[in-house]
Order: sequence, then C-alpha cells, then structure tokens
Amino acid sequence: MDFSRYRFVAALFALTLLHTSFVDAQDKKNPGTIAVFDLGSSITDKPTPDDPLFGSVGGESLRSLTLRLEKAAQDDEVAAIVLIGSPALGTALSQELAGAIRETAKAKPVYSHTDSLKTSGYATISGATKVCVSPTGDVWVNGIYGEQMYLRGLLDMLSVQPDFLTCGDYKSAAETFMRKGPSPEAQEMNKWLYDGIFAGLKDTIAQGRGVDDKQVEKWINQGLFSAETAKEAKLTDEVMTREQLTAHIKKEHGVTVKFNKNYGKKSGPEIDLNNPFAALSLWADIIAGPQKRRSTKDAIVVVHIDGAIYLGKKQVSPFGATEGAFSEEIRKTLDKLAVEPRVRGVVLRVNSPGGSATASEIMLQAISELQEKKPVVVSMGNYAASGGYYVSCKANRIFANANTITGSIGVVSGKLATAQLWNRVGVNFVPIERGDKAGILYSSKPFEPEAKEELQAWMDSIYGVFKDHVTTGRKDKLTKEIDDIAGGRVYTGAQALDLGLVDELGTLDDAITYLVEDLQLEDYEIRTEPEGKNILEMLIQDLSPQQDEGNNRRLSLGLWSAIEPSLQHIDPVRIRMVQQALMQLDFLTTERVMLTTPVMLIR
Repeated sequence: MDFSRYRFVAALFALTLLHTSFVDAQDKKNPGTIAVFDLGSSITDKPTPDDPLFGSVGGESLRSLTLRLEKAAQDDEVAAIVLIGSPALGTALSQELAGAIRETAKAKPVYSHTDSLKTSGYATISGATKVCVSPTGDVWVNGIYGEQMYLRGLLDMLSVQPDFLTCGDYKSAAETFMRKGPSPEAQEMNKWLYDGIFAGLKDTIAQGRGVDDKQVEKWINQGLFSAETAKEAKLTDEVMTREQLTAHIKKEHGVTVKFNKNYGKKSGPEIDLNNPFAALSLWADIIAGPQKRRSTKDAIVVVHIDGAIYLGKKQVSPFGATEGAFSEEIRKTLDKLAVEPRVRGVVLRVNSPGGSATASEIMLQAISELQEKKPVVVSMGNYAASGGYYVSCKANRIFANANTITGSIGVVSGKLATAQLWNRVGVNFVPIERGDKAGILYSSKPFEPEAKEELQAWMDSIYGVFKDHVTTGRKDKLTKEIDDIAGGRVYTGAQALDLGLVDELGTLDDAITYLVEDLQLEDYEIRTEPEGKNILEMLIQDLSPQQDEGNNRRLSLGLWSAIEPSLQHIDPVRIRMVQQALMQLDFLTTERVMLTTPVMLIR
C-alpha cells in the first residue's frame, strides 16, 4: 500500500487546519468593525418611535445610545468606537452620557472627533481615549453661564398688571412676571444651585481627563483655546481632520476595517418593490400596529414622565403632538402595569420641571396604587422639580444625577390683567357678571382683596398636601424640617442627597440594576411604556371614536406669536426662554395653580 499519498493528504490537512487557526487568530486579534456614533444628532431622554418605513432614523434616546455603546464595548468584532460631533444635552444627561463613555473607554479605544467644543460638550466626551479637534477648530471650556428672565418691565410698557401669589419665599417662578430682577431669596438660591452645577461639571471633566480640580479650574479660567493650544494644554489629544483620524484608525486597527455608522440600530422592513401587495401589507401593519409576541419573561418596565405635566390627553395633529407628560396617558399606563403578572417592578424616569398641580396629584395617586402591588423606583433626568418632584417623592427609592435640578416644593398661581393695555389701543371690554366672583379667572382686572385671600388659602392647602406627600414619602430620611427644605427652594441632585430628598446618585441603568437586584431577578427583560408612536400611529389613534375630545388642549401663545418672528433670528436662546414663560401662563388659562420651576438658562 502506498502510504505516501496518505501522508501528503494528512500533511495538507494539517496545514489547512494551521492556516485556519492562524486566520481565526488573526480575525480575533484584528476585529473588523469600527462602531461610529453621531453625537451631533438629536439625543432625547424619552424613547423615540421607529419610522414604519426606515426603522431607527434621526435622533434617539439617551438609553438607546448608552446601550449601543455598551454593546460595542462587549462585541469582539468591534475594534474601536468613534464619536463624531459634540452633544447638546442638559446638565444631568451630559453627566450620564459622560459616565457611559468613560466605561466604554475601559474596554475599547474610543476616538472622539469634533470641529468645535463648548464646556458641556467637552465635559461629555472628556473621557474618550483620544479627544481630537479639527485644525483651526475652537475649544471653549469657559465654565457655565446662566440667565433668569424678568418680564415686568415689558408688562409695564404694555400696561399689563401681573398679579401672582406663591407659597414659599423661594418659589421664584412668579418673579418672572412680578419683578424686574431677583429677590434676595432667589439670589441666595441661585448661588447654591449654580455652585452645585459647576462643581459637578468640574468633577466630570476631572474624571474624564484624569486630572485634579485645580487643573480643571486652570483650564476654565483661561477659557478659550484653539485646537492647537488645547492640545498643548493637554485639554485634548490630537489636532486632525476627520480624514486623518480615519487614516490613523486604519493604521492602528488594520486597513480592512469597516466603519459602521448604524451600529446596533434597528433597520426598516424589507419591501419587495416588484410585489404590488407589499406596500398594502406594510400599510396594514402600520394600521394594526406592531404585532409582538407575548413574552413569558419577568419584566422591569421603564415609564417616562417627560416634559411639562399636563392634565388630560395629548393632542395630535398632522404636524406632531403636543409635547409633555399627560395625566391620562400616565395613569392608564400605570394601572395596566399594576395588573400585568409578568411586570415585577417599575422605574419612573422623571425629566420634568413640573406643571399642573391636579395632573401631578393624579399621577402620584396612580403611582401609590401601583406600589401596593409592585415596587416603584425613580430615576431623575435633567429636571425633576416642583410637579416633577411631586410625582417622585413616594417612590421606594429615588436616584438622581449629581446635576439634576430638583426640589422646588412650592405653589404658584396668578394672572395678567390686560384692561389697561386694551384701553391704550382704544379697545374697551365691558364685563357682564352674574355671581360675586364670576370674573375671578379673567384678565379684565387684578384679583380683588377678598378673592386673593381665598385663592391664597386654596394654594396654602395644596402646598400643605405637597409637603405632607414629601414627609410621608421620605419619612425619617429628611435631614431638616420640611419647612427648611421646601418654600420653593431648588437644589442639584447632590444637594438633594444631603437633604434626604433623594436616596442615591446614579443613572437610569443604576436604578434598573437596583430594582433587578432587589427583586432577585435572573431571566428578565426591560420594557419601555408608553411606547413612542410615530405620527401615523398617533393620527390613527386620535381618529378613533374612543377619543375624549373634551380633554384635549391647544397651547394658545398669542403674545409669543406676535413677537417671535422679529426676534427669533436675533436672539433665539432668549426667545425660547420667553416661550417657556408664556407656556407657563397658558397653564393659568385653564388651571389656577401650578407646580413649576422658574424659567432659567444654564449653559
């Protein structure tokens, strides 16, 4: 028998195995994907709906982004992560994303590239392995700047009389309309609030760059850097174009790497354009809604209370839906979760400056009823103040970011009396009243002393309920008497922790992890409700016969509409502040009491 042929075949087989092992080792040594994340697009706190045609498009939620970063960090096929652009987030969400980037950089090289940086955006990406800026780019790390707005001078010019009442010396939301500058109490509060936010920002940069506070303060006090001087100061790592960064990454990780700009994102459905029934089938799916298989796993559900708190239901139009958190939608969601056997616990993600007192109470009652069956944990975003804190205060555990703006335990009410304004332009309105207080809510004149006294008593009652909810929910965790904590005082999350208003500093993921460990869950899933709906789904729902049109509301910002066109392009940031103040006034056209925070700019 000729064994030489078999020896040759065996040798060839051995060489093949050796080659395969070598190739596999090379593949493992040199993963082929560079995951690219666009931080310049819109990043929201609440989930965004998937487009029915294209899957995930445009902006995305912060949680979706951080989960994709975590996936890339753990994926053996990903060689490195690239962050493009500078994110525009609030103080707390910036901290949350910065923490996720630092964690990702522990597992994989993270390259950040921008053309321009400002303080908040720099803090967010400061933990990247390499921070790169385009040649001649600018780096403004000059601290935080804030403004509060006072409209009294404008109202005096227009002969409009503001008449507002508050509960709490520090409840400064009404000062926007009543004063030309801050009260001593508001000045005192602004000092501790901005000091706390600044301390949190410096800490984020110090952790990201691995330096101490003194170095961060030195950078901030210099303030303005070019791309070149920022590198010299070790504020950044490289000056290079995006093309140069691409070449650098290929040199470091292999010329065959592929840059995946949609890493971890959902894709839209495949449509056979040759099939005339494909479009009809897709439309049927949109009408019917996504068909989901019923899961048998235990679930932790994240419920978002995002934006101003409104009473009733969301109004939908072809141009989109009114933004905000609506009491009817949140109540129904919580009631449904209370009876779902697979739902083991709920995380409320609260990112709200407050709003309607009645809507806040409806939400809190639904939360309390849910707690009789399942634990509820709160995770605070940029804001969880006034009505945002009202709905949070009885949770089993409260997590906040260090720079979350919270507290603001107080009540505001009032109106603008416009009779003199109309008289100036020759228009006279003659009231016709039946009932001593028939005109109390209208703008014809300021409150009469008796009506004002009664309104203040009503507000005091609501304020008492608010404080009672806090003391009942927080019990012996409060480190001061409630009247020394309330009064409209606003705090950062770190300051609120010291006062016992929150339990722990942490992110949304930290809150979820706490609840999972507390319930000792092993095989579980994370769900989000109410799920984001695309515009087609919202319109279809709005046209259903069950819709209660009486609860819909439309923001009536007539004064805003008059001044916006001429100033929008001159000073857009301040125009947005005016818009927020006028939206607060819109609450008072239908509800006489607000749980809201003062309009402020923090950048």
